[in-house]
Amino acid sequence: MRSSAPLLLAAGLATGLAACLAAPHGARAQEPKAATGEPPPGSPTAQATAPAPGSETQIAVLYRPVPAPSSYDAEADPEDLGIAGARMAVKDNNTTGRFTKQTFALDEVALDGERDPVQAAKDLSAKGVRFFVLTLPAAEVLAVADALKETGAVVLNAGAPDDRLRGADCRANLFHVLPSRAMQTDALAQYLTLMRWRKIFLIVGPTERDKAYADALRNSARKFGLKITAEKPWTFGPLAKARGDTPTRAEAMVFTRGLDYDLAIVADEEGDWGDYVPYRTVDPRPVGGTQGLIATTWHPTLETWGAAQAQNRFRRLAGRLMRPLDYQVWAAVRTVGEAATQTRSTDPATLAAHLVKPDFSLPAYKGVSLTYRPWDHQLRQPIIVVQPKAMVSVAPEQGFIHQRTPLDTLGADEPETTCKLR
Repeated sequence: MRSSAPLLLAAGLATGLAACLAAPHGARAQEPKAATGEPPPGSPTAQATAPAPGSETQIAVLYRPVPAPSSYDAEADPEDLGIAGARMAVKDNNTTGRFTKQTFALDEVALDGERDPVQAAKDLSAKGVRFFVLTLPAAEVLAVADALKETGAVVLNAGAPDDRLRGADCRANLFHVLPSRAMQTDALAQYLTLMRWRKIFLIVGPTERDKAYADALRNSARKFGLKITAEKPWTFGPLAKARGDTPTRAEAMVFTRGLDYDLAIVADEEGDWGDYVPYRTVDPRPVGGTQGLIATTWHPTLETWGAAQAQNRFRRLAGRLMRPLDYQVWAAVRTVGEAATQTRSTDPATLAAHLVKPDFSLPAYKGVSLTYRPWDHQLRQPIIVVQPKAMVSVAPEQGFIHQRTPLDTLGADEPETTCKLR
């Protein structure tokens, strides 16, 4: 076994499980608690010593507008999804920037229709913008990062979980704020290991994103000693969005008959059918994965570590609840702000170098300050495991140990990475 692989000691498992049952859901921290999302007392962002000359830092957010639903949809994405998080973050940046006489401005770039994100990024770069936050698919993130390579710009990925962006397709100017798929499935696998739910029924959707999630889940199952006892493709269409009973629904209800498993894992990143599975299995079994019990960055029920204050501030600003993409974009914009105030610099090369140093930390309502992995530029962070109406747990779980930090038990560790930054 590689020295970097997480070890779950028998005593650690017993202790962790006891703590899980004794502590309130989501109320455990895996490392000493840091400040929340506000600048900690005594930090560079809370003192006015040696202020730098006044400067303004432009941060561009490139996103595709959310299309309006064709009919009533209770779960429709809000029009300002993601961008609302950027607006709160730039306010936070300017609050902390007052102490170092730095100001921050936001360029909101909506990529309507077929507008090319690469050209949009080049146009902004020509105007002097050097910090870019993207909520785009992996291929477009990679194209923008490559197009801006010679400009010295820093690109922050807030929307693409693809593992290849942290692996073979990693880039030196690209940083990843949201967890990779591997980190998400590792978080879920740790919880299943803790609960001794070791037998998995994997249901895989038809899209490439669904298959990528399933691949990550298979890797996590091997990593943490879980067993996939059955695997089937979903062939019944978007039943979660269908109205009324159909023969197809009746067929889907017997889809799980005759299988031996503890938990059904659905791989449905499009959200077409995964919500149909809970409470429709032949045997009474929980459902997780992309629906049901999920691993994510943010949830309305997260209240610890100062998150309740962030939830309230966001609600006052946007008039709605904060969603994961809002949090991820917030964290990306705050990354720039924190690096600028900590270094008292607006130079992108200085900030990029600082992000991977032990000196950098991002207070982000997660109980510990967050840092970037130097080998693939992934933001280390606890991942919350939730069901639709409640927090369930926080990964990394107690009992999973690592020679550097328990946060590195989630996702690809340094000896495992295929990333060669260039």
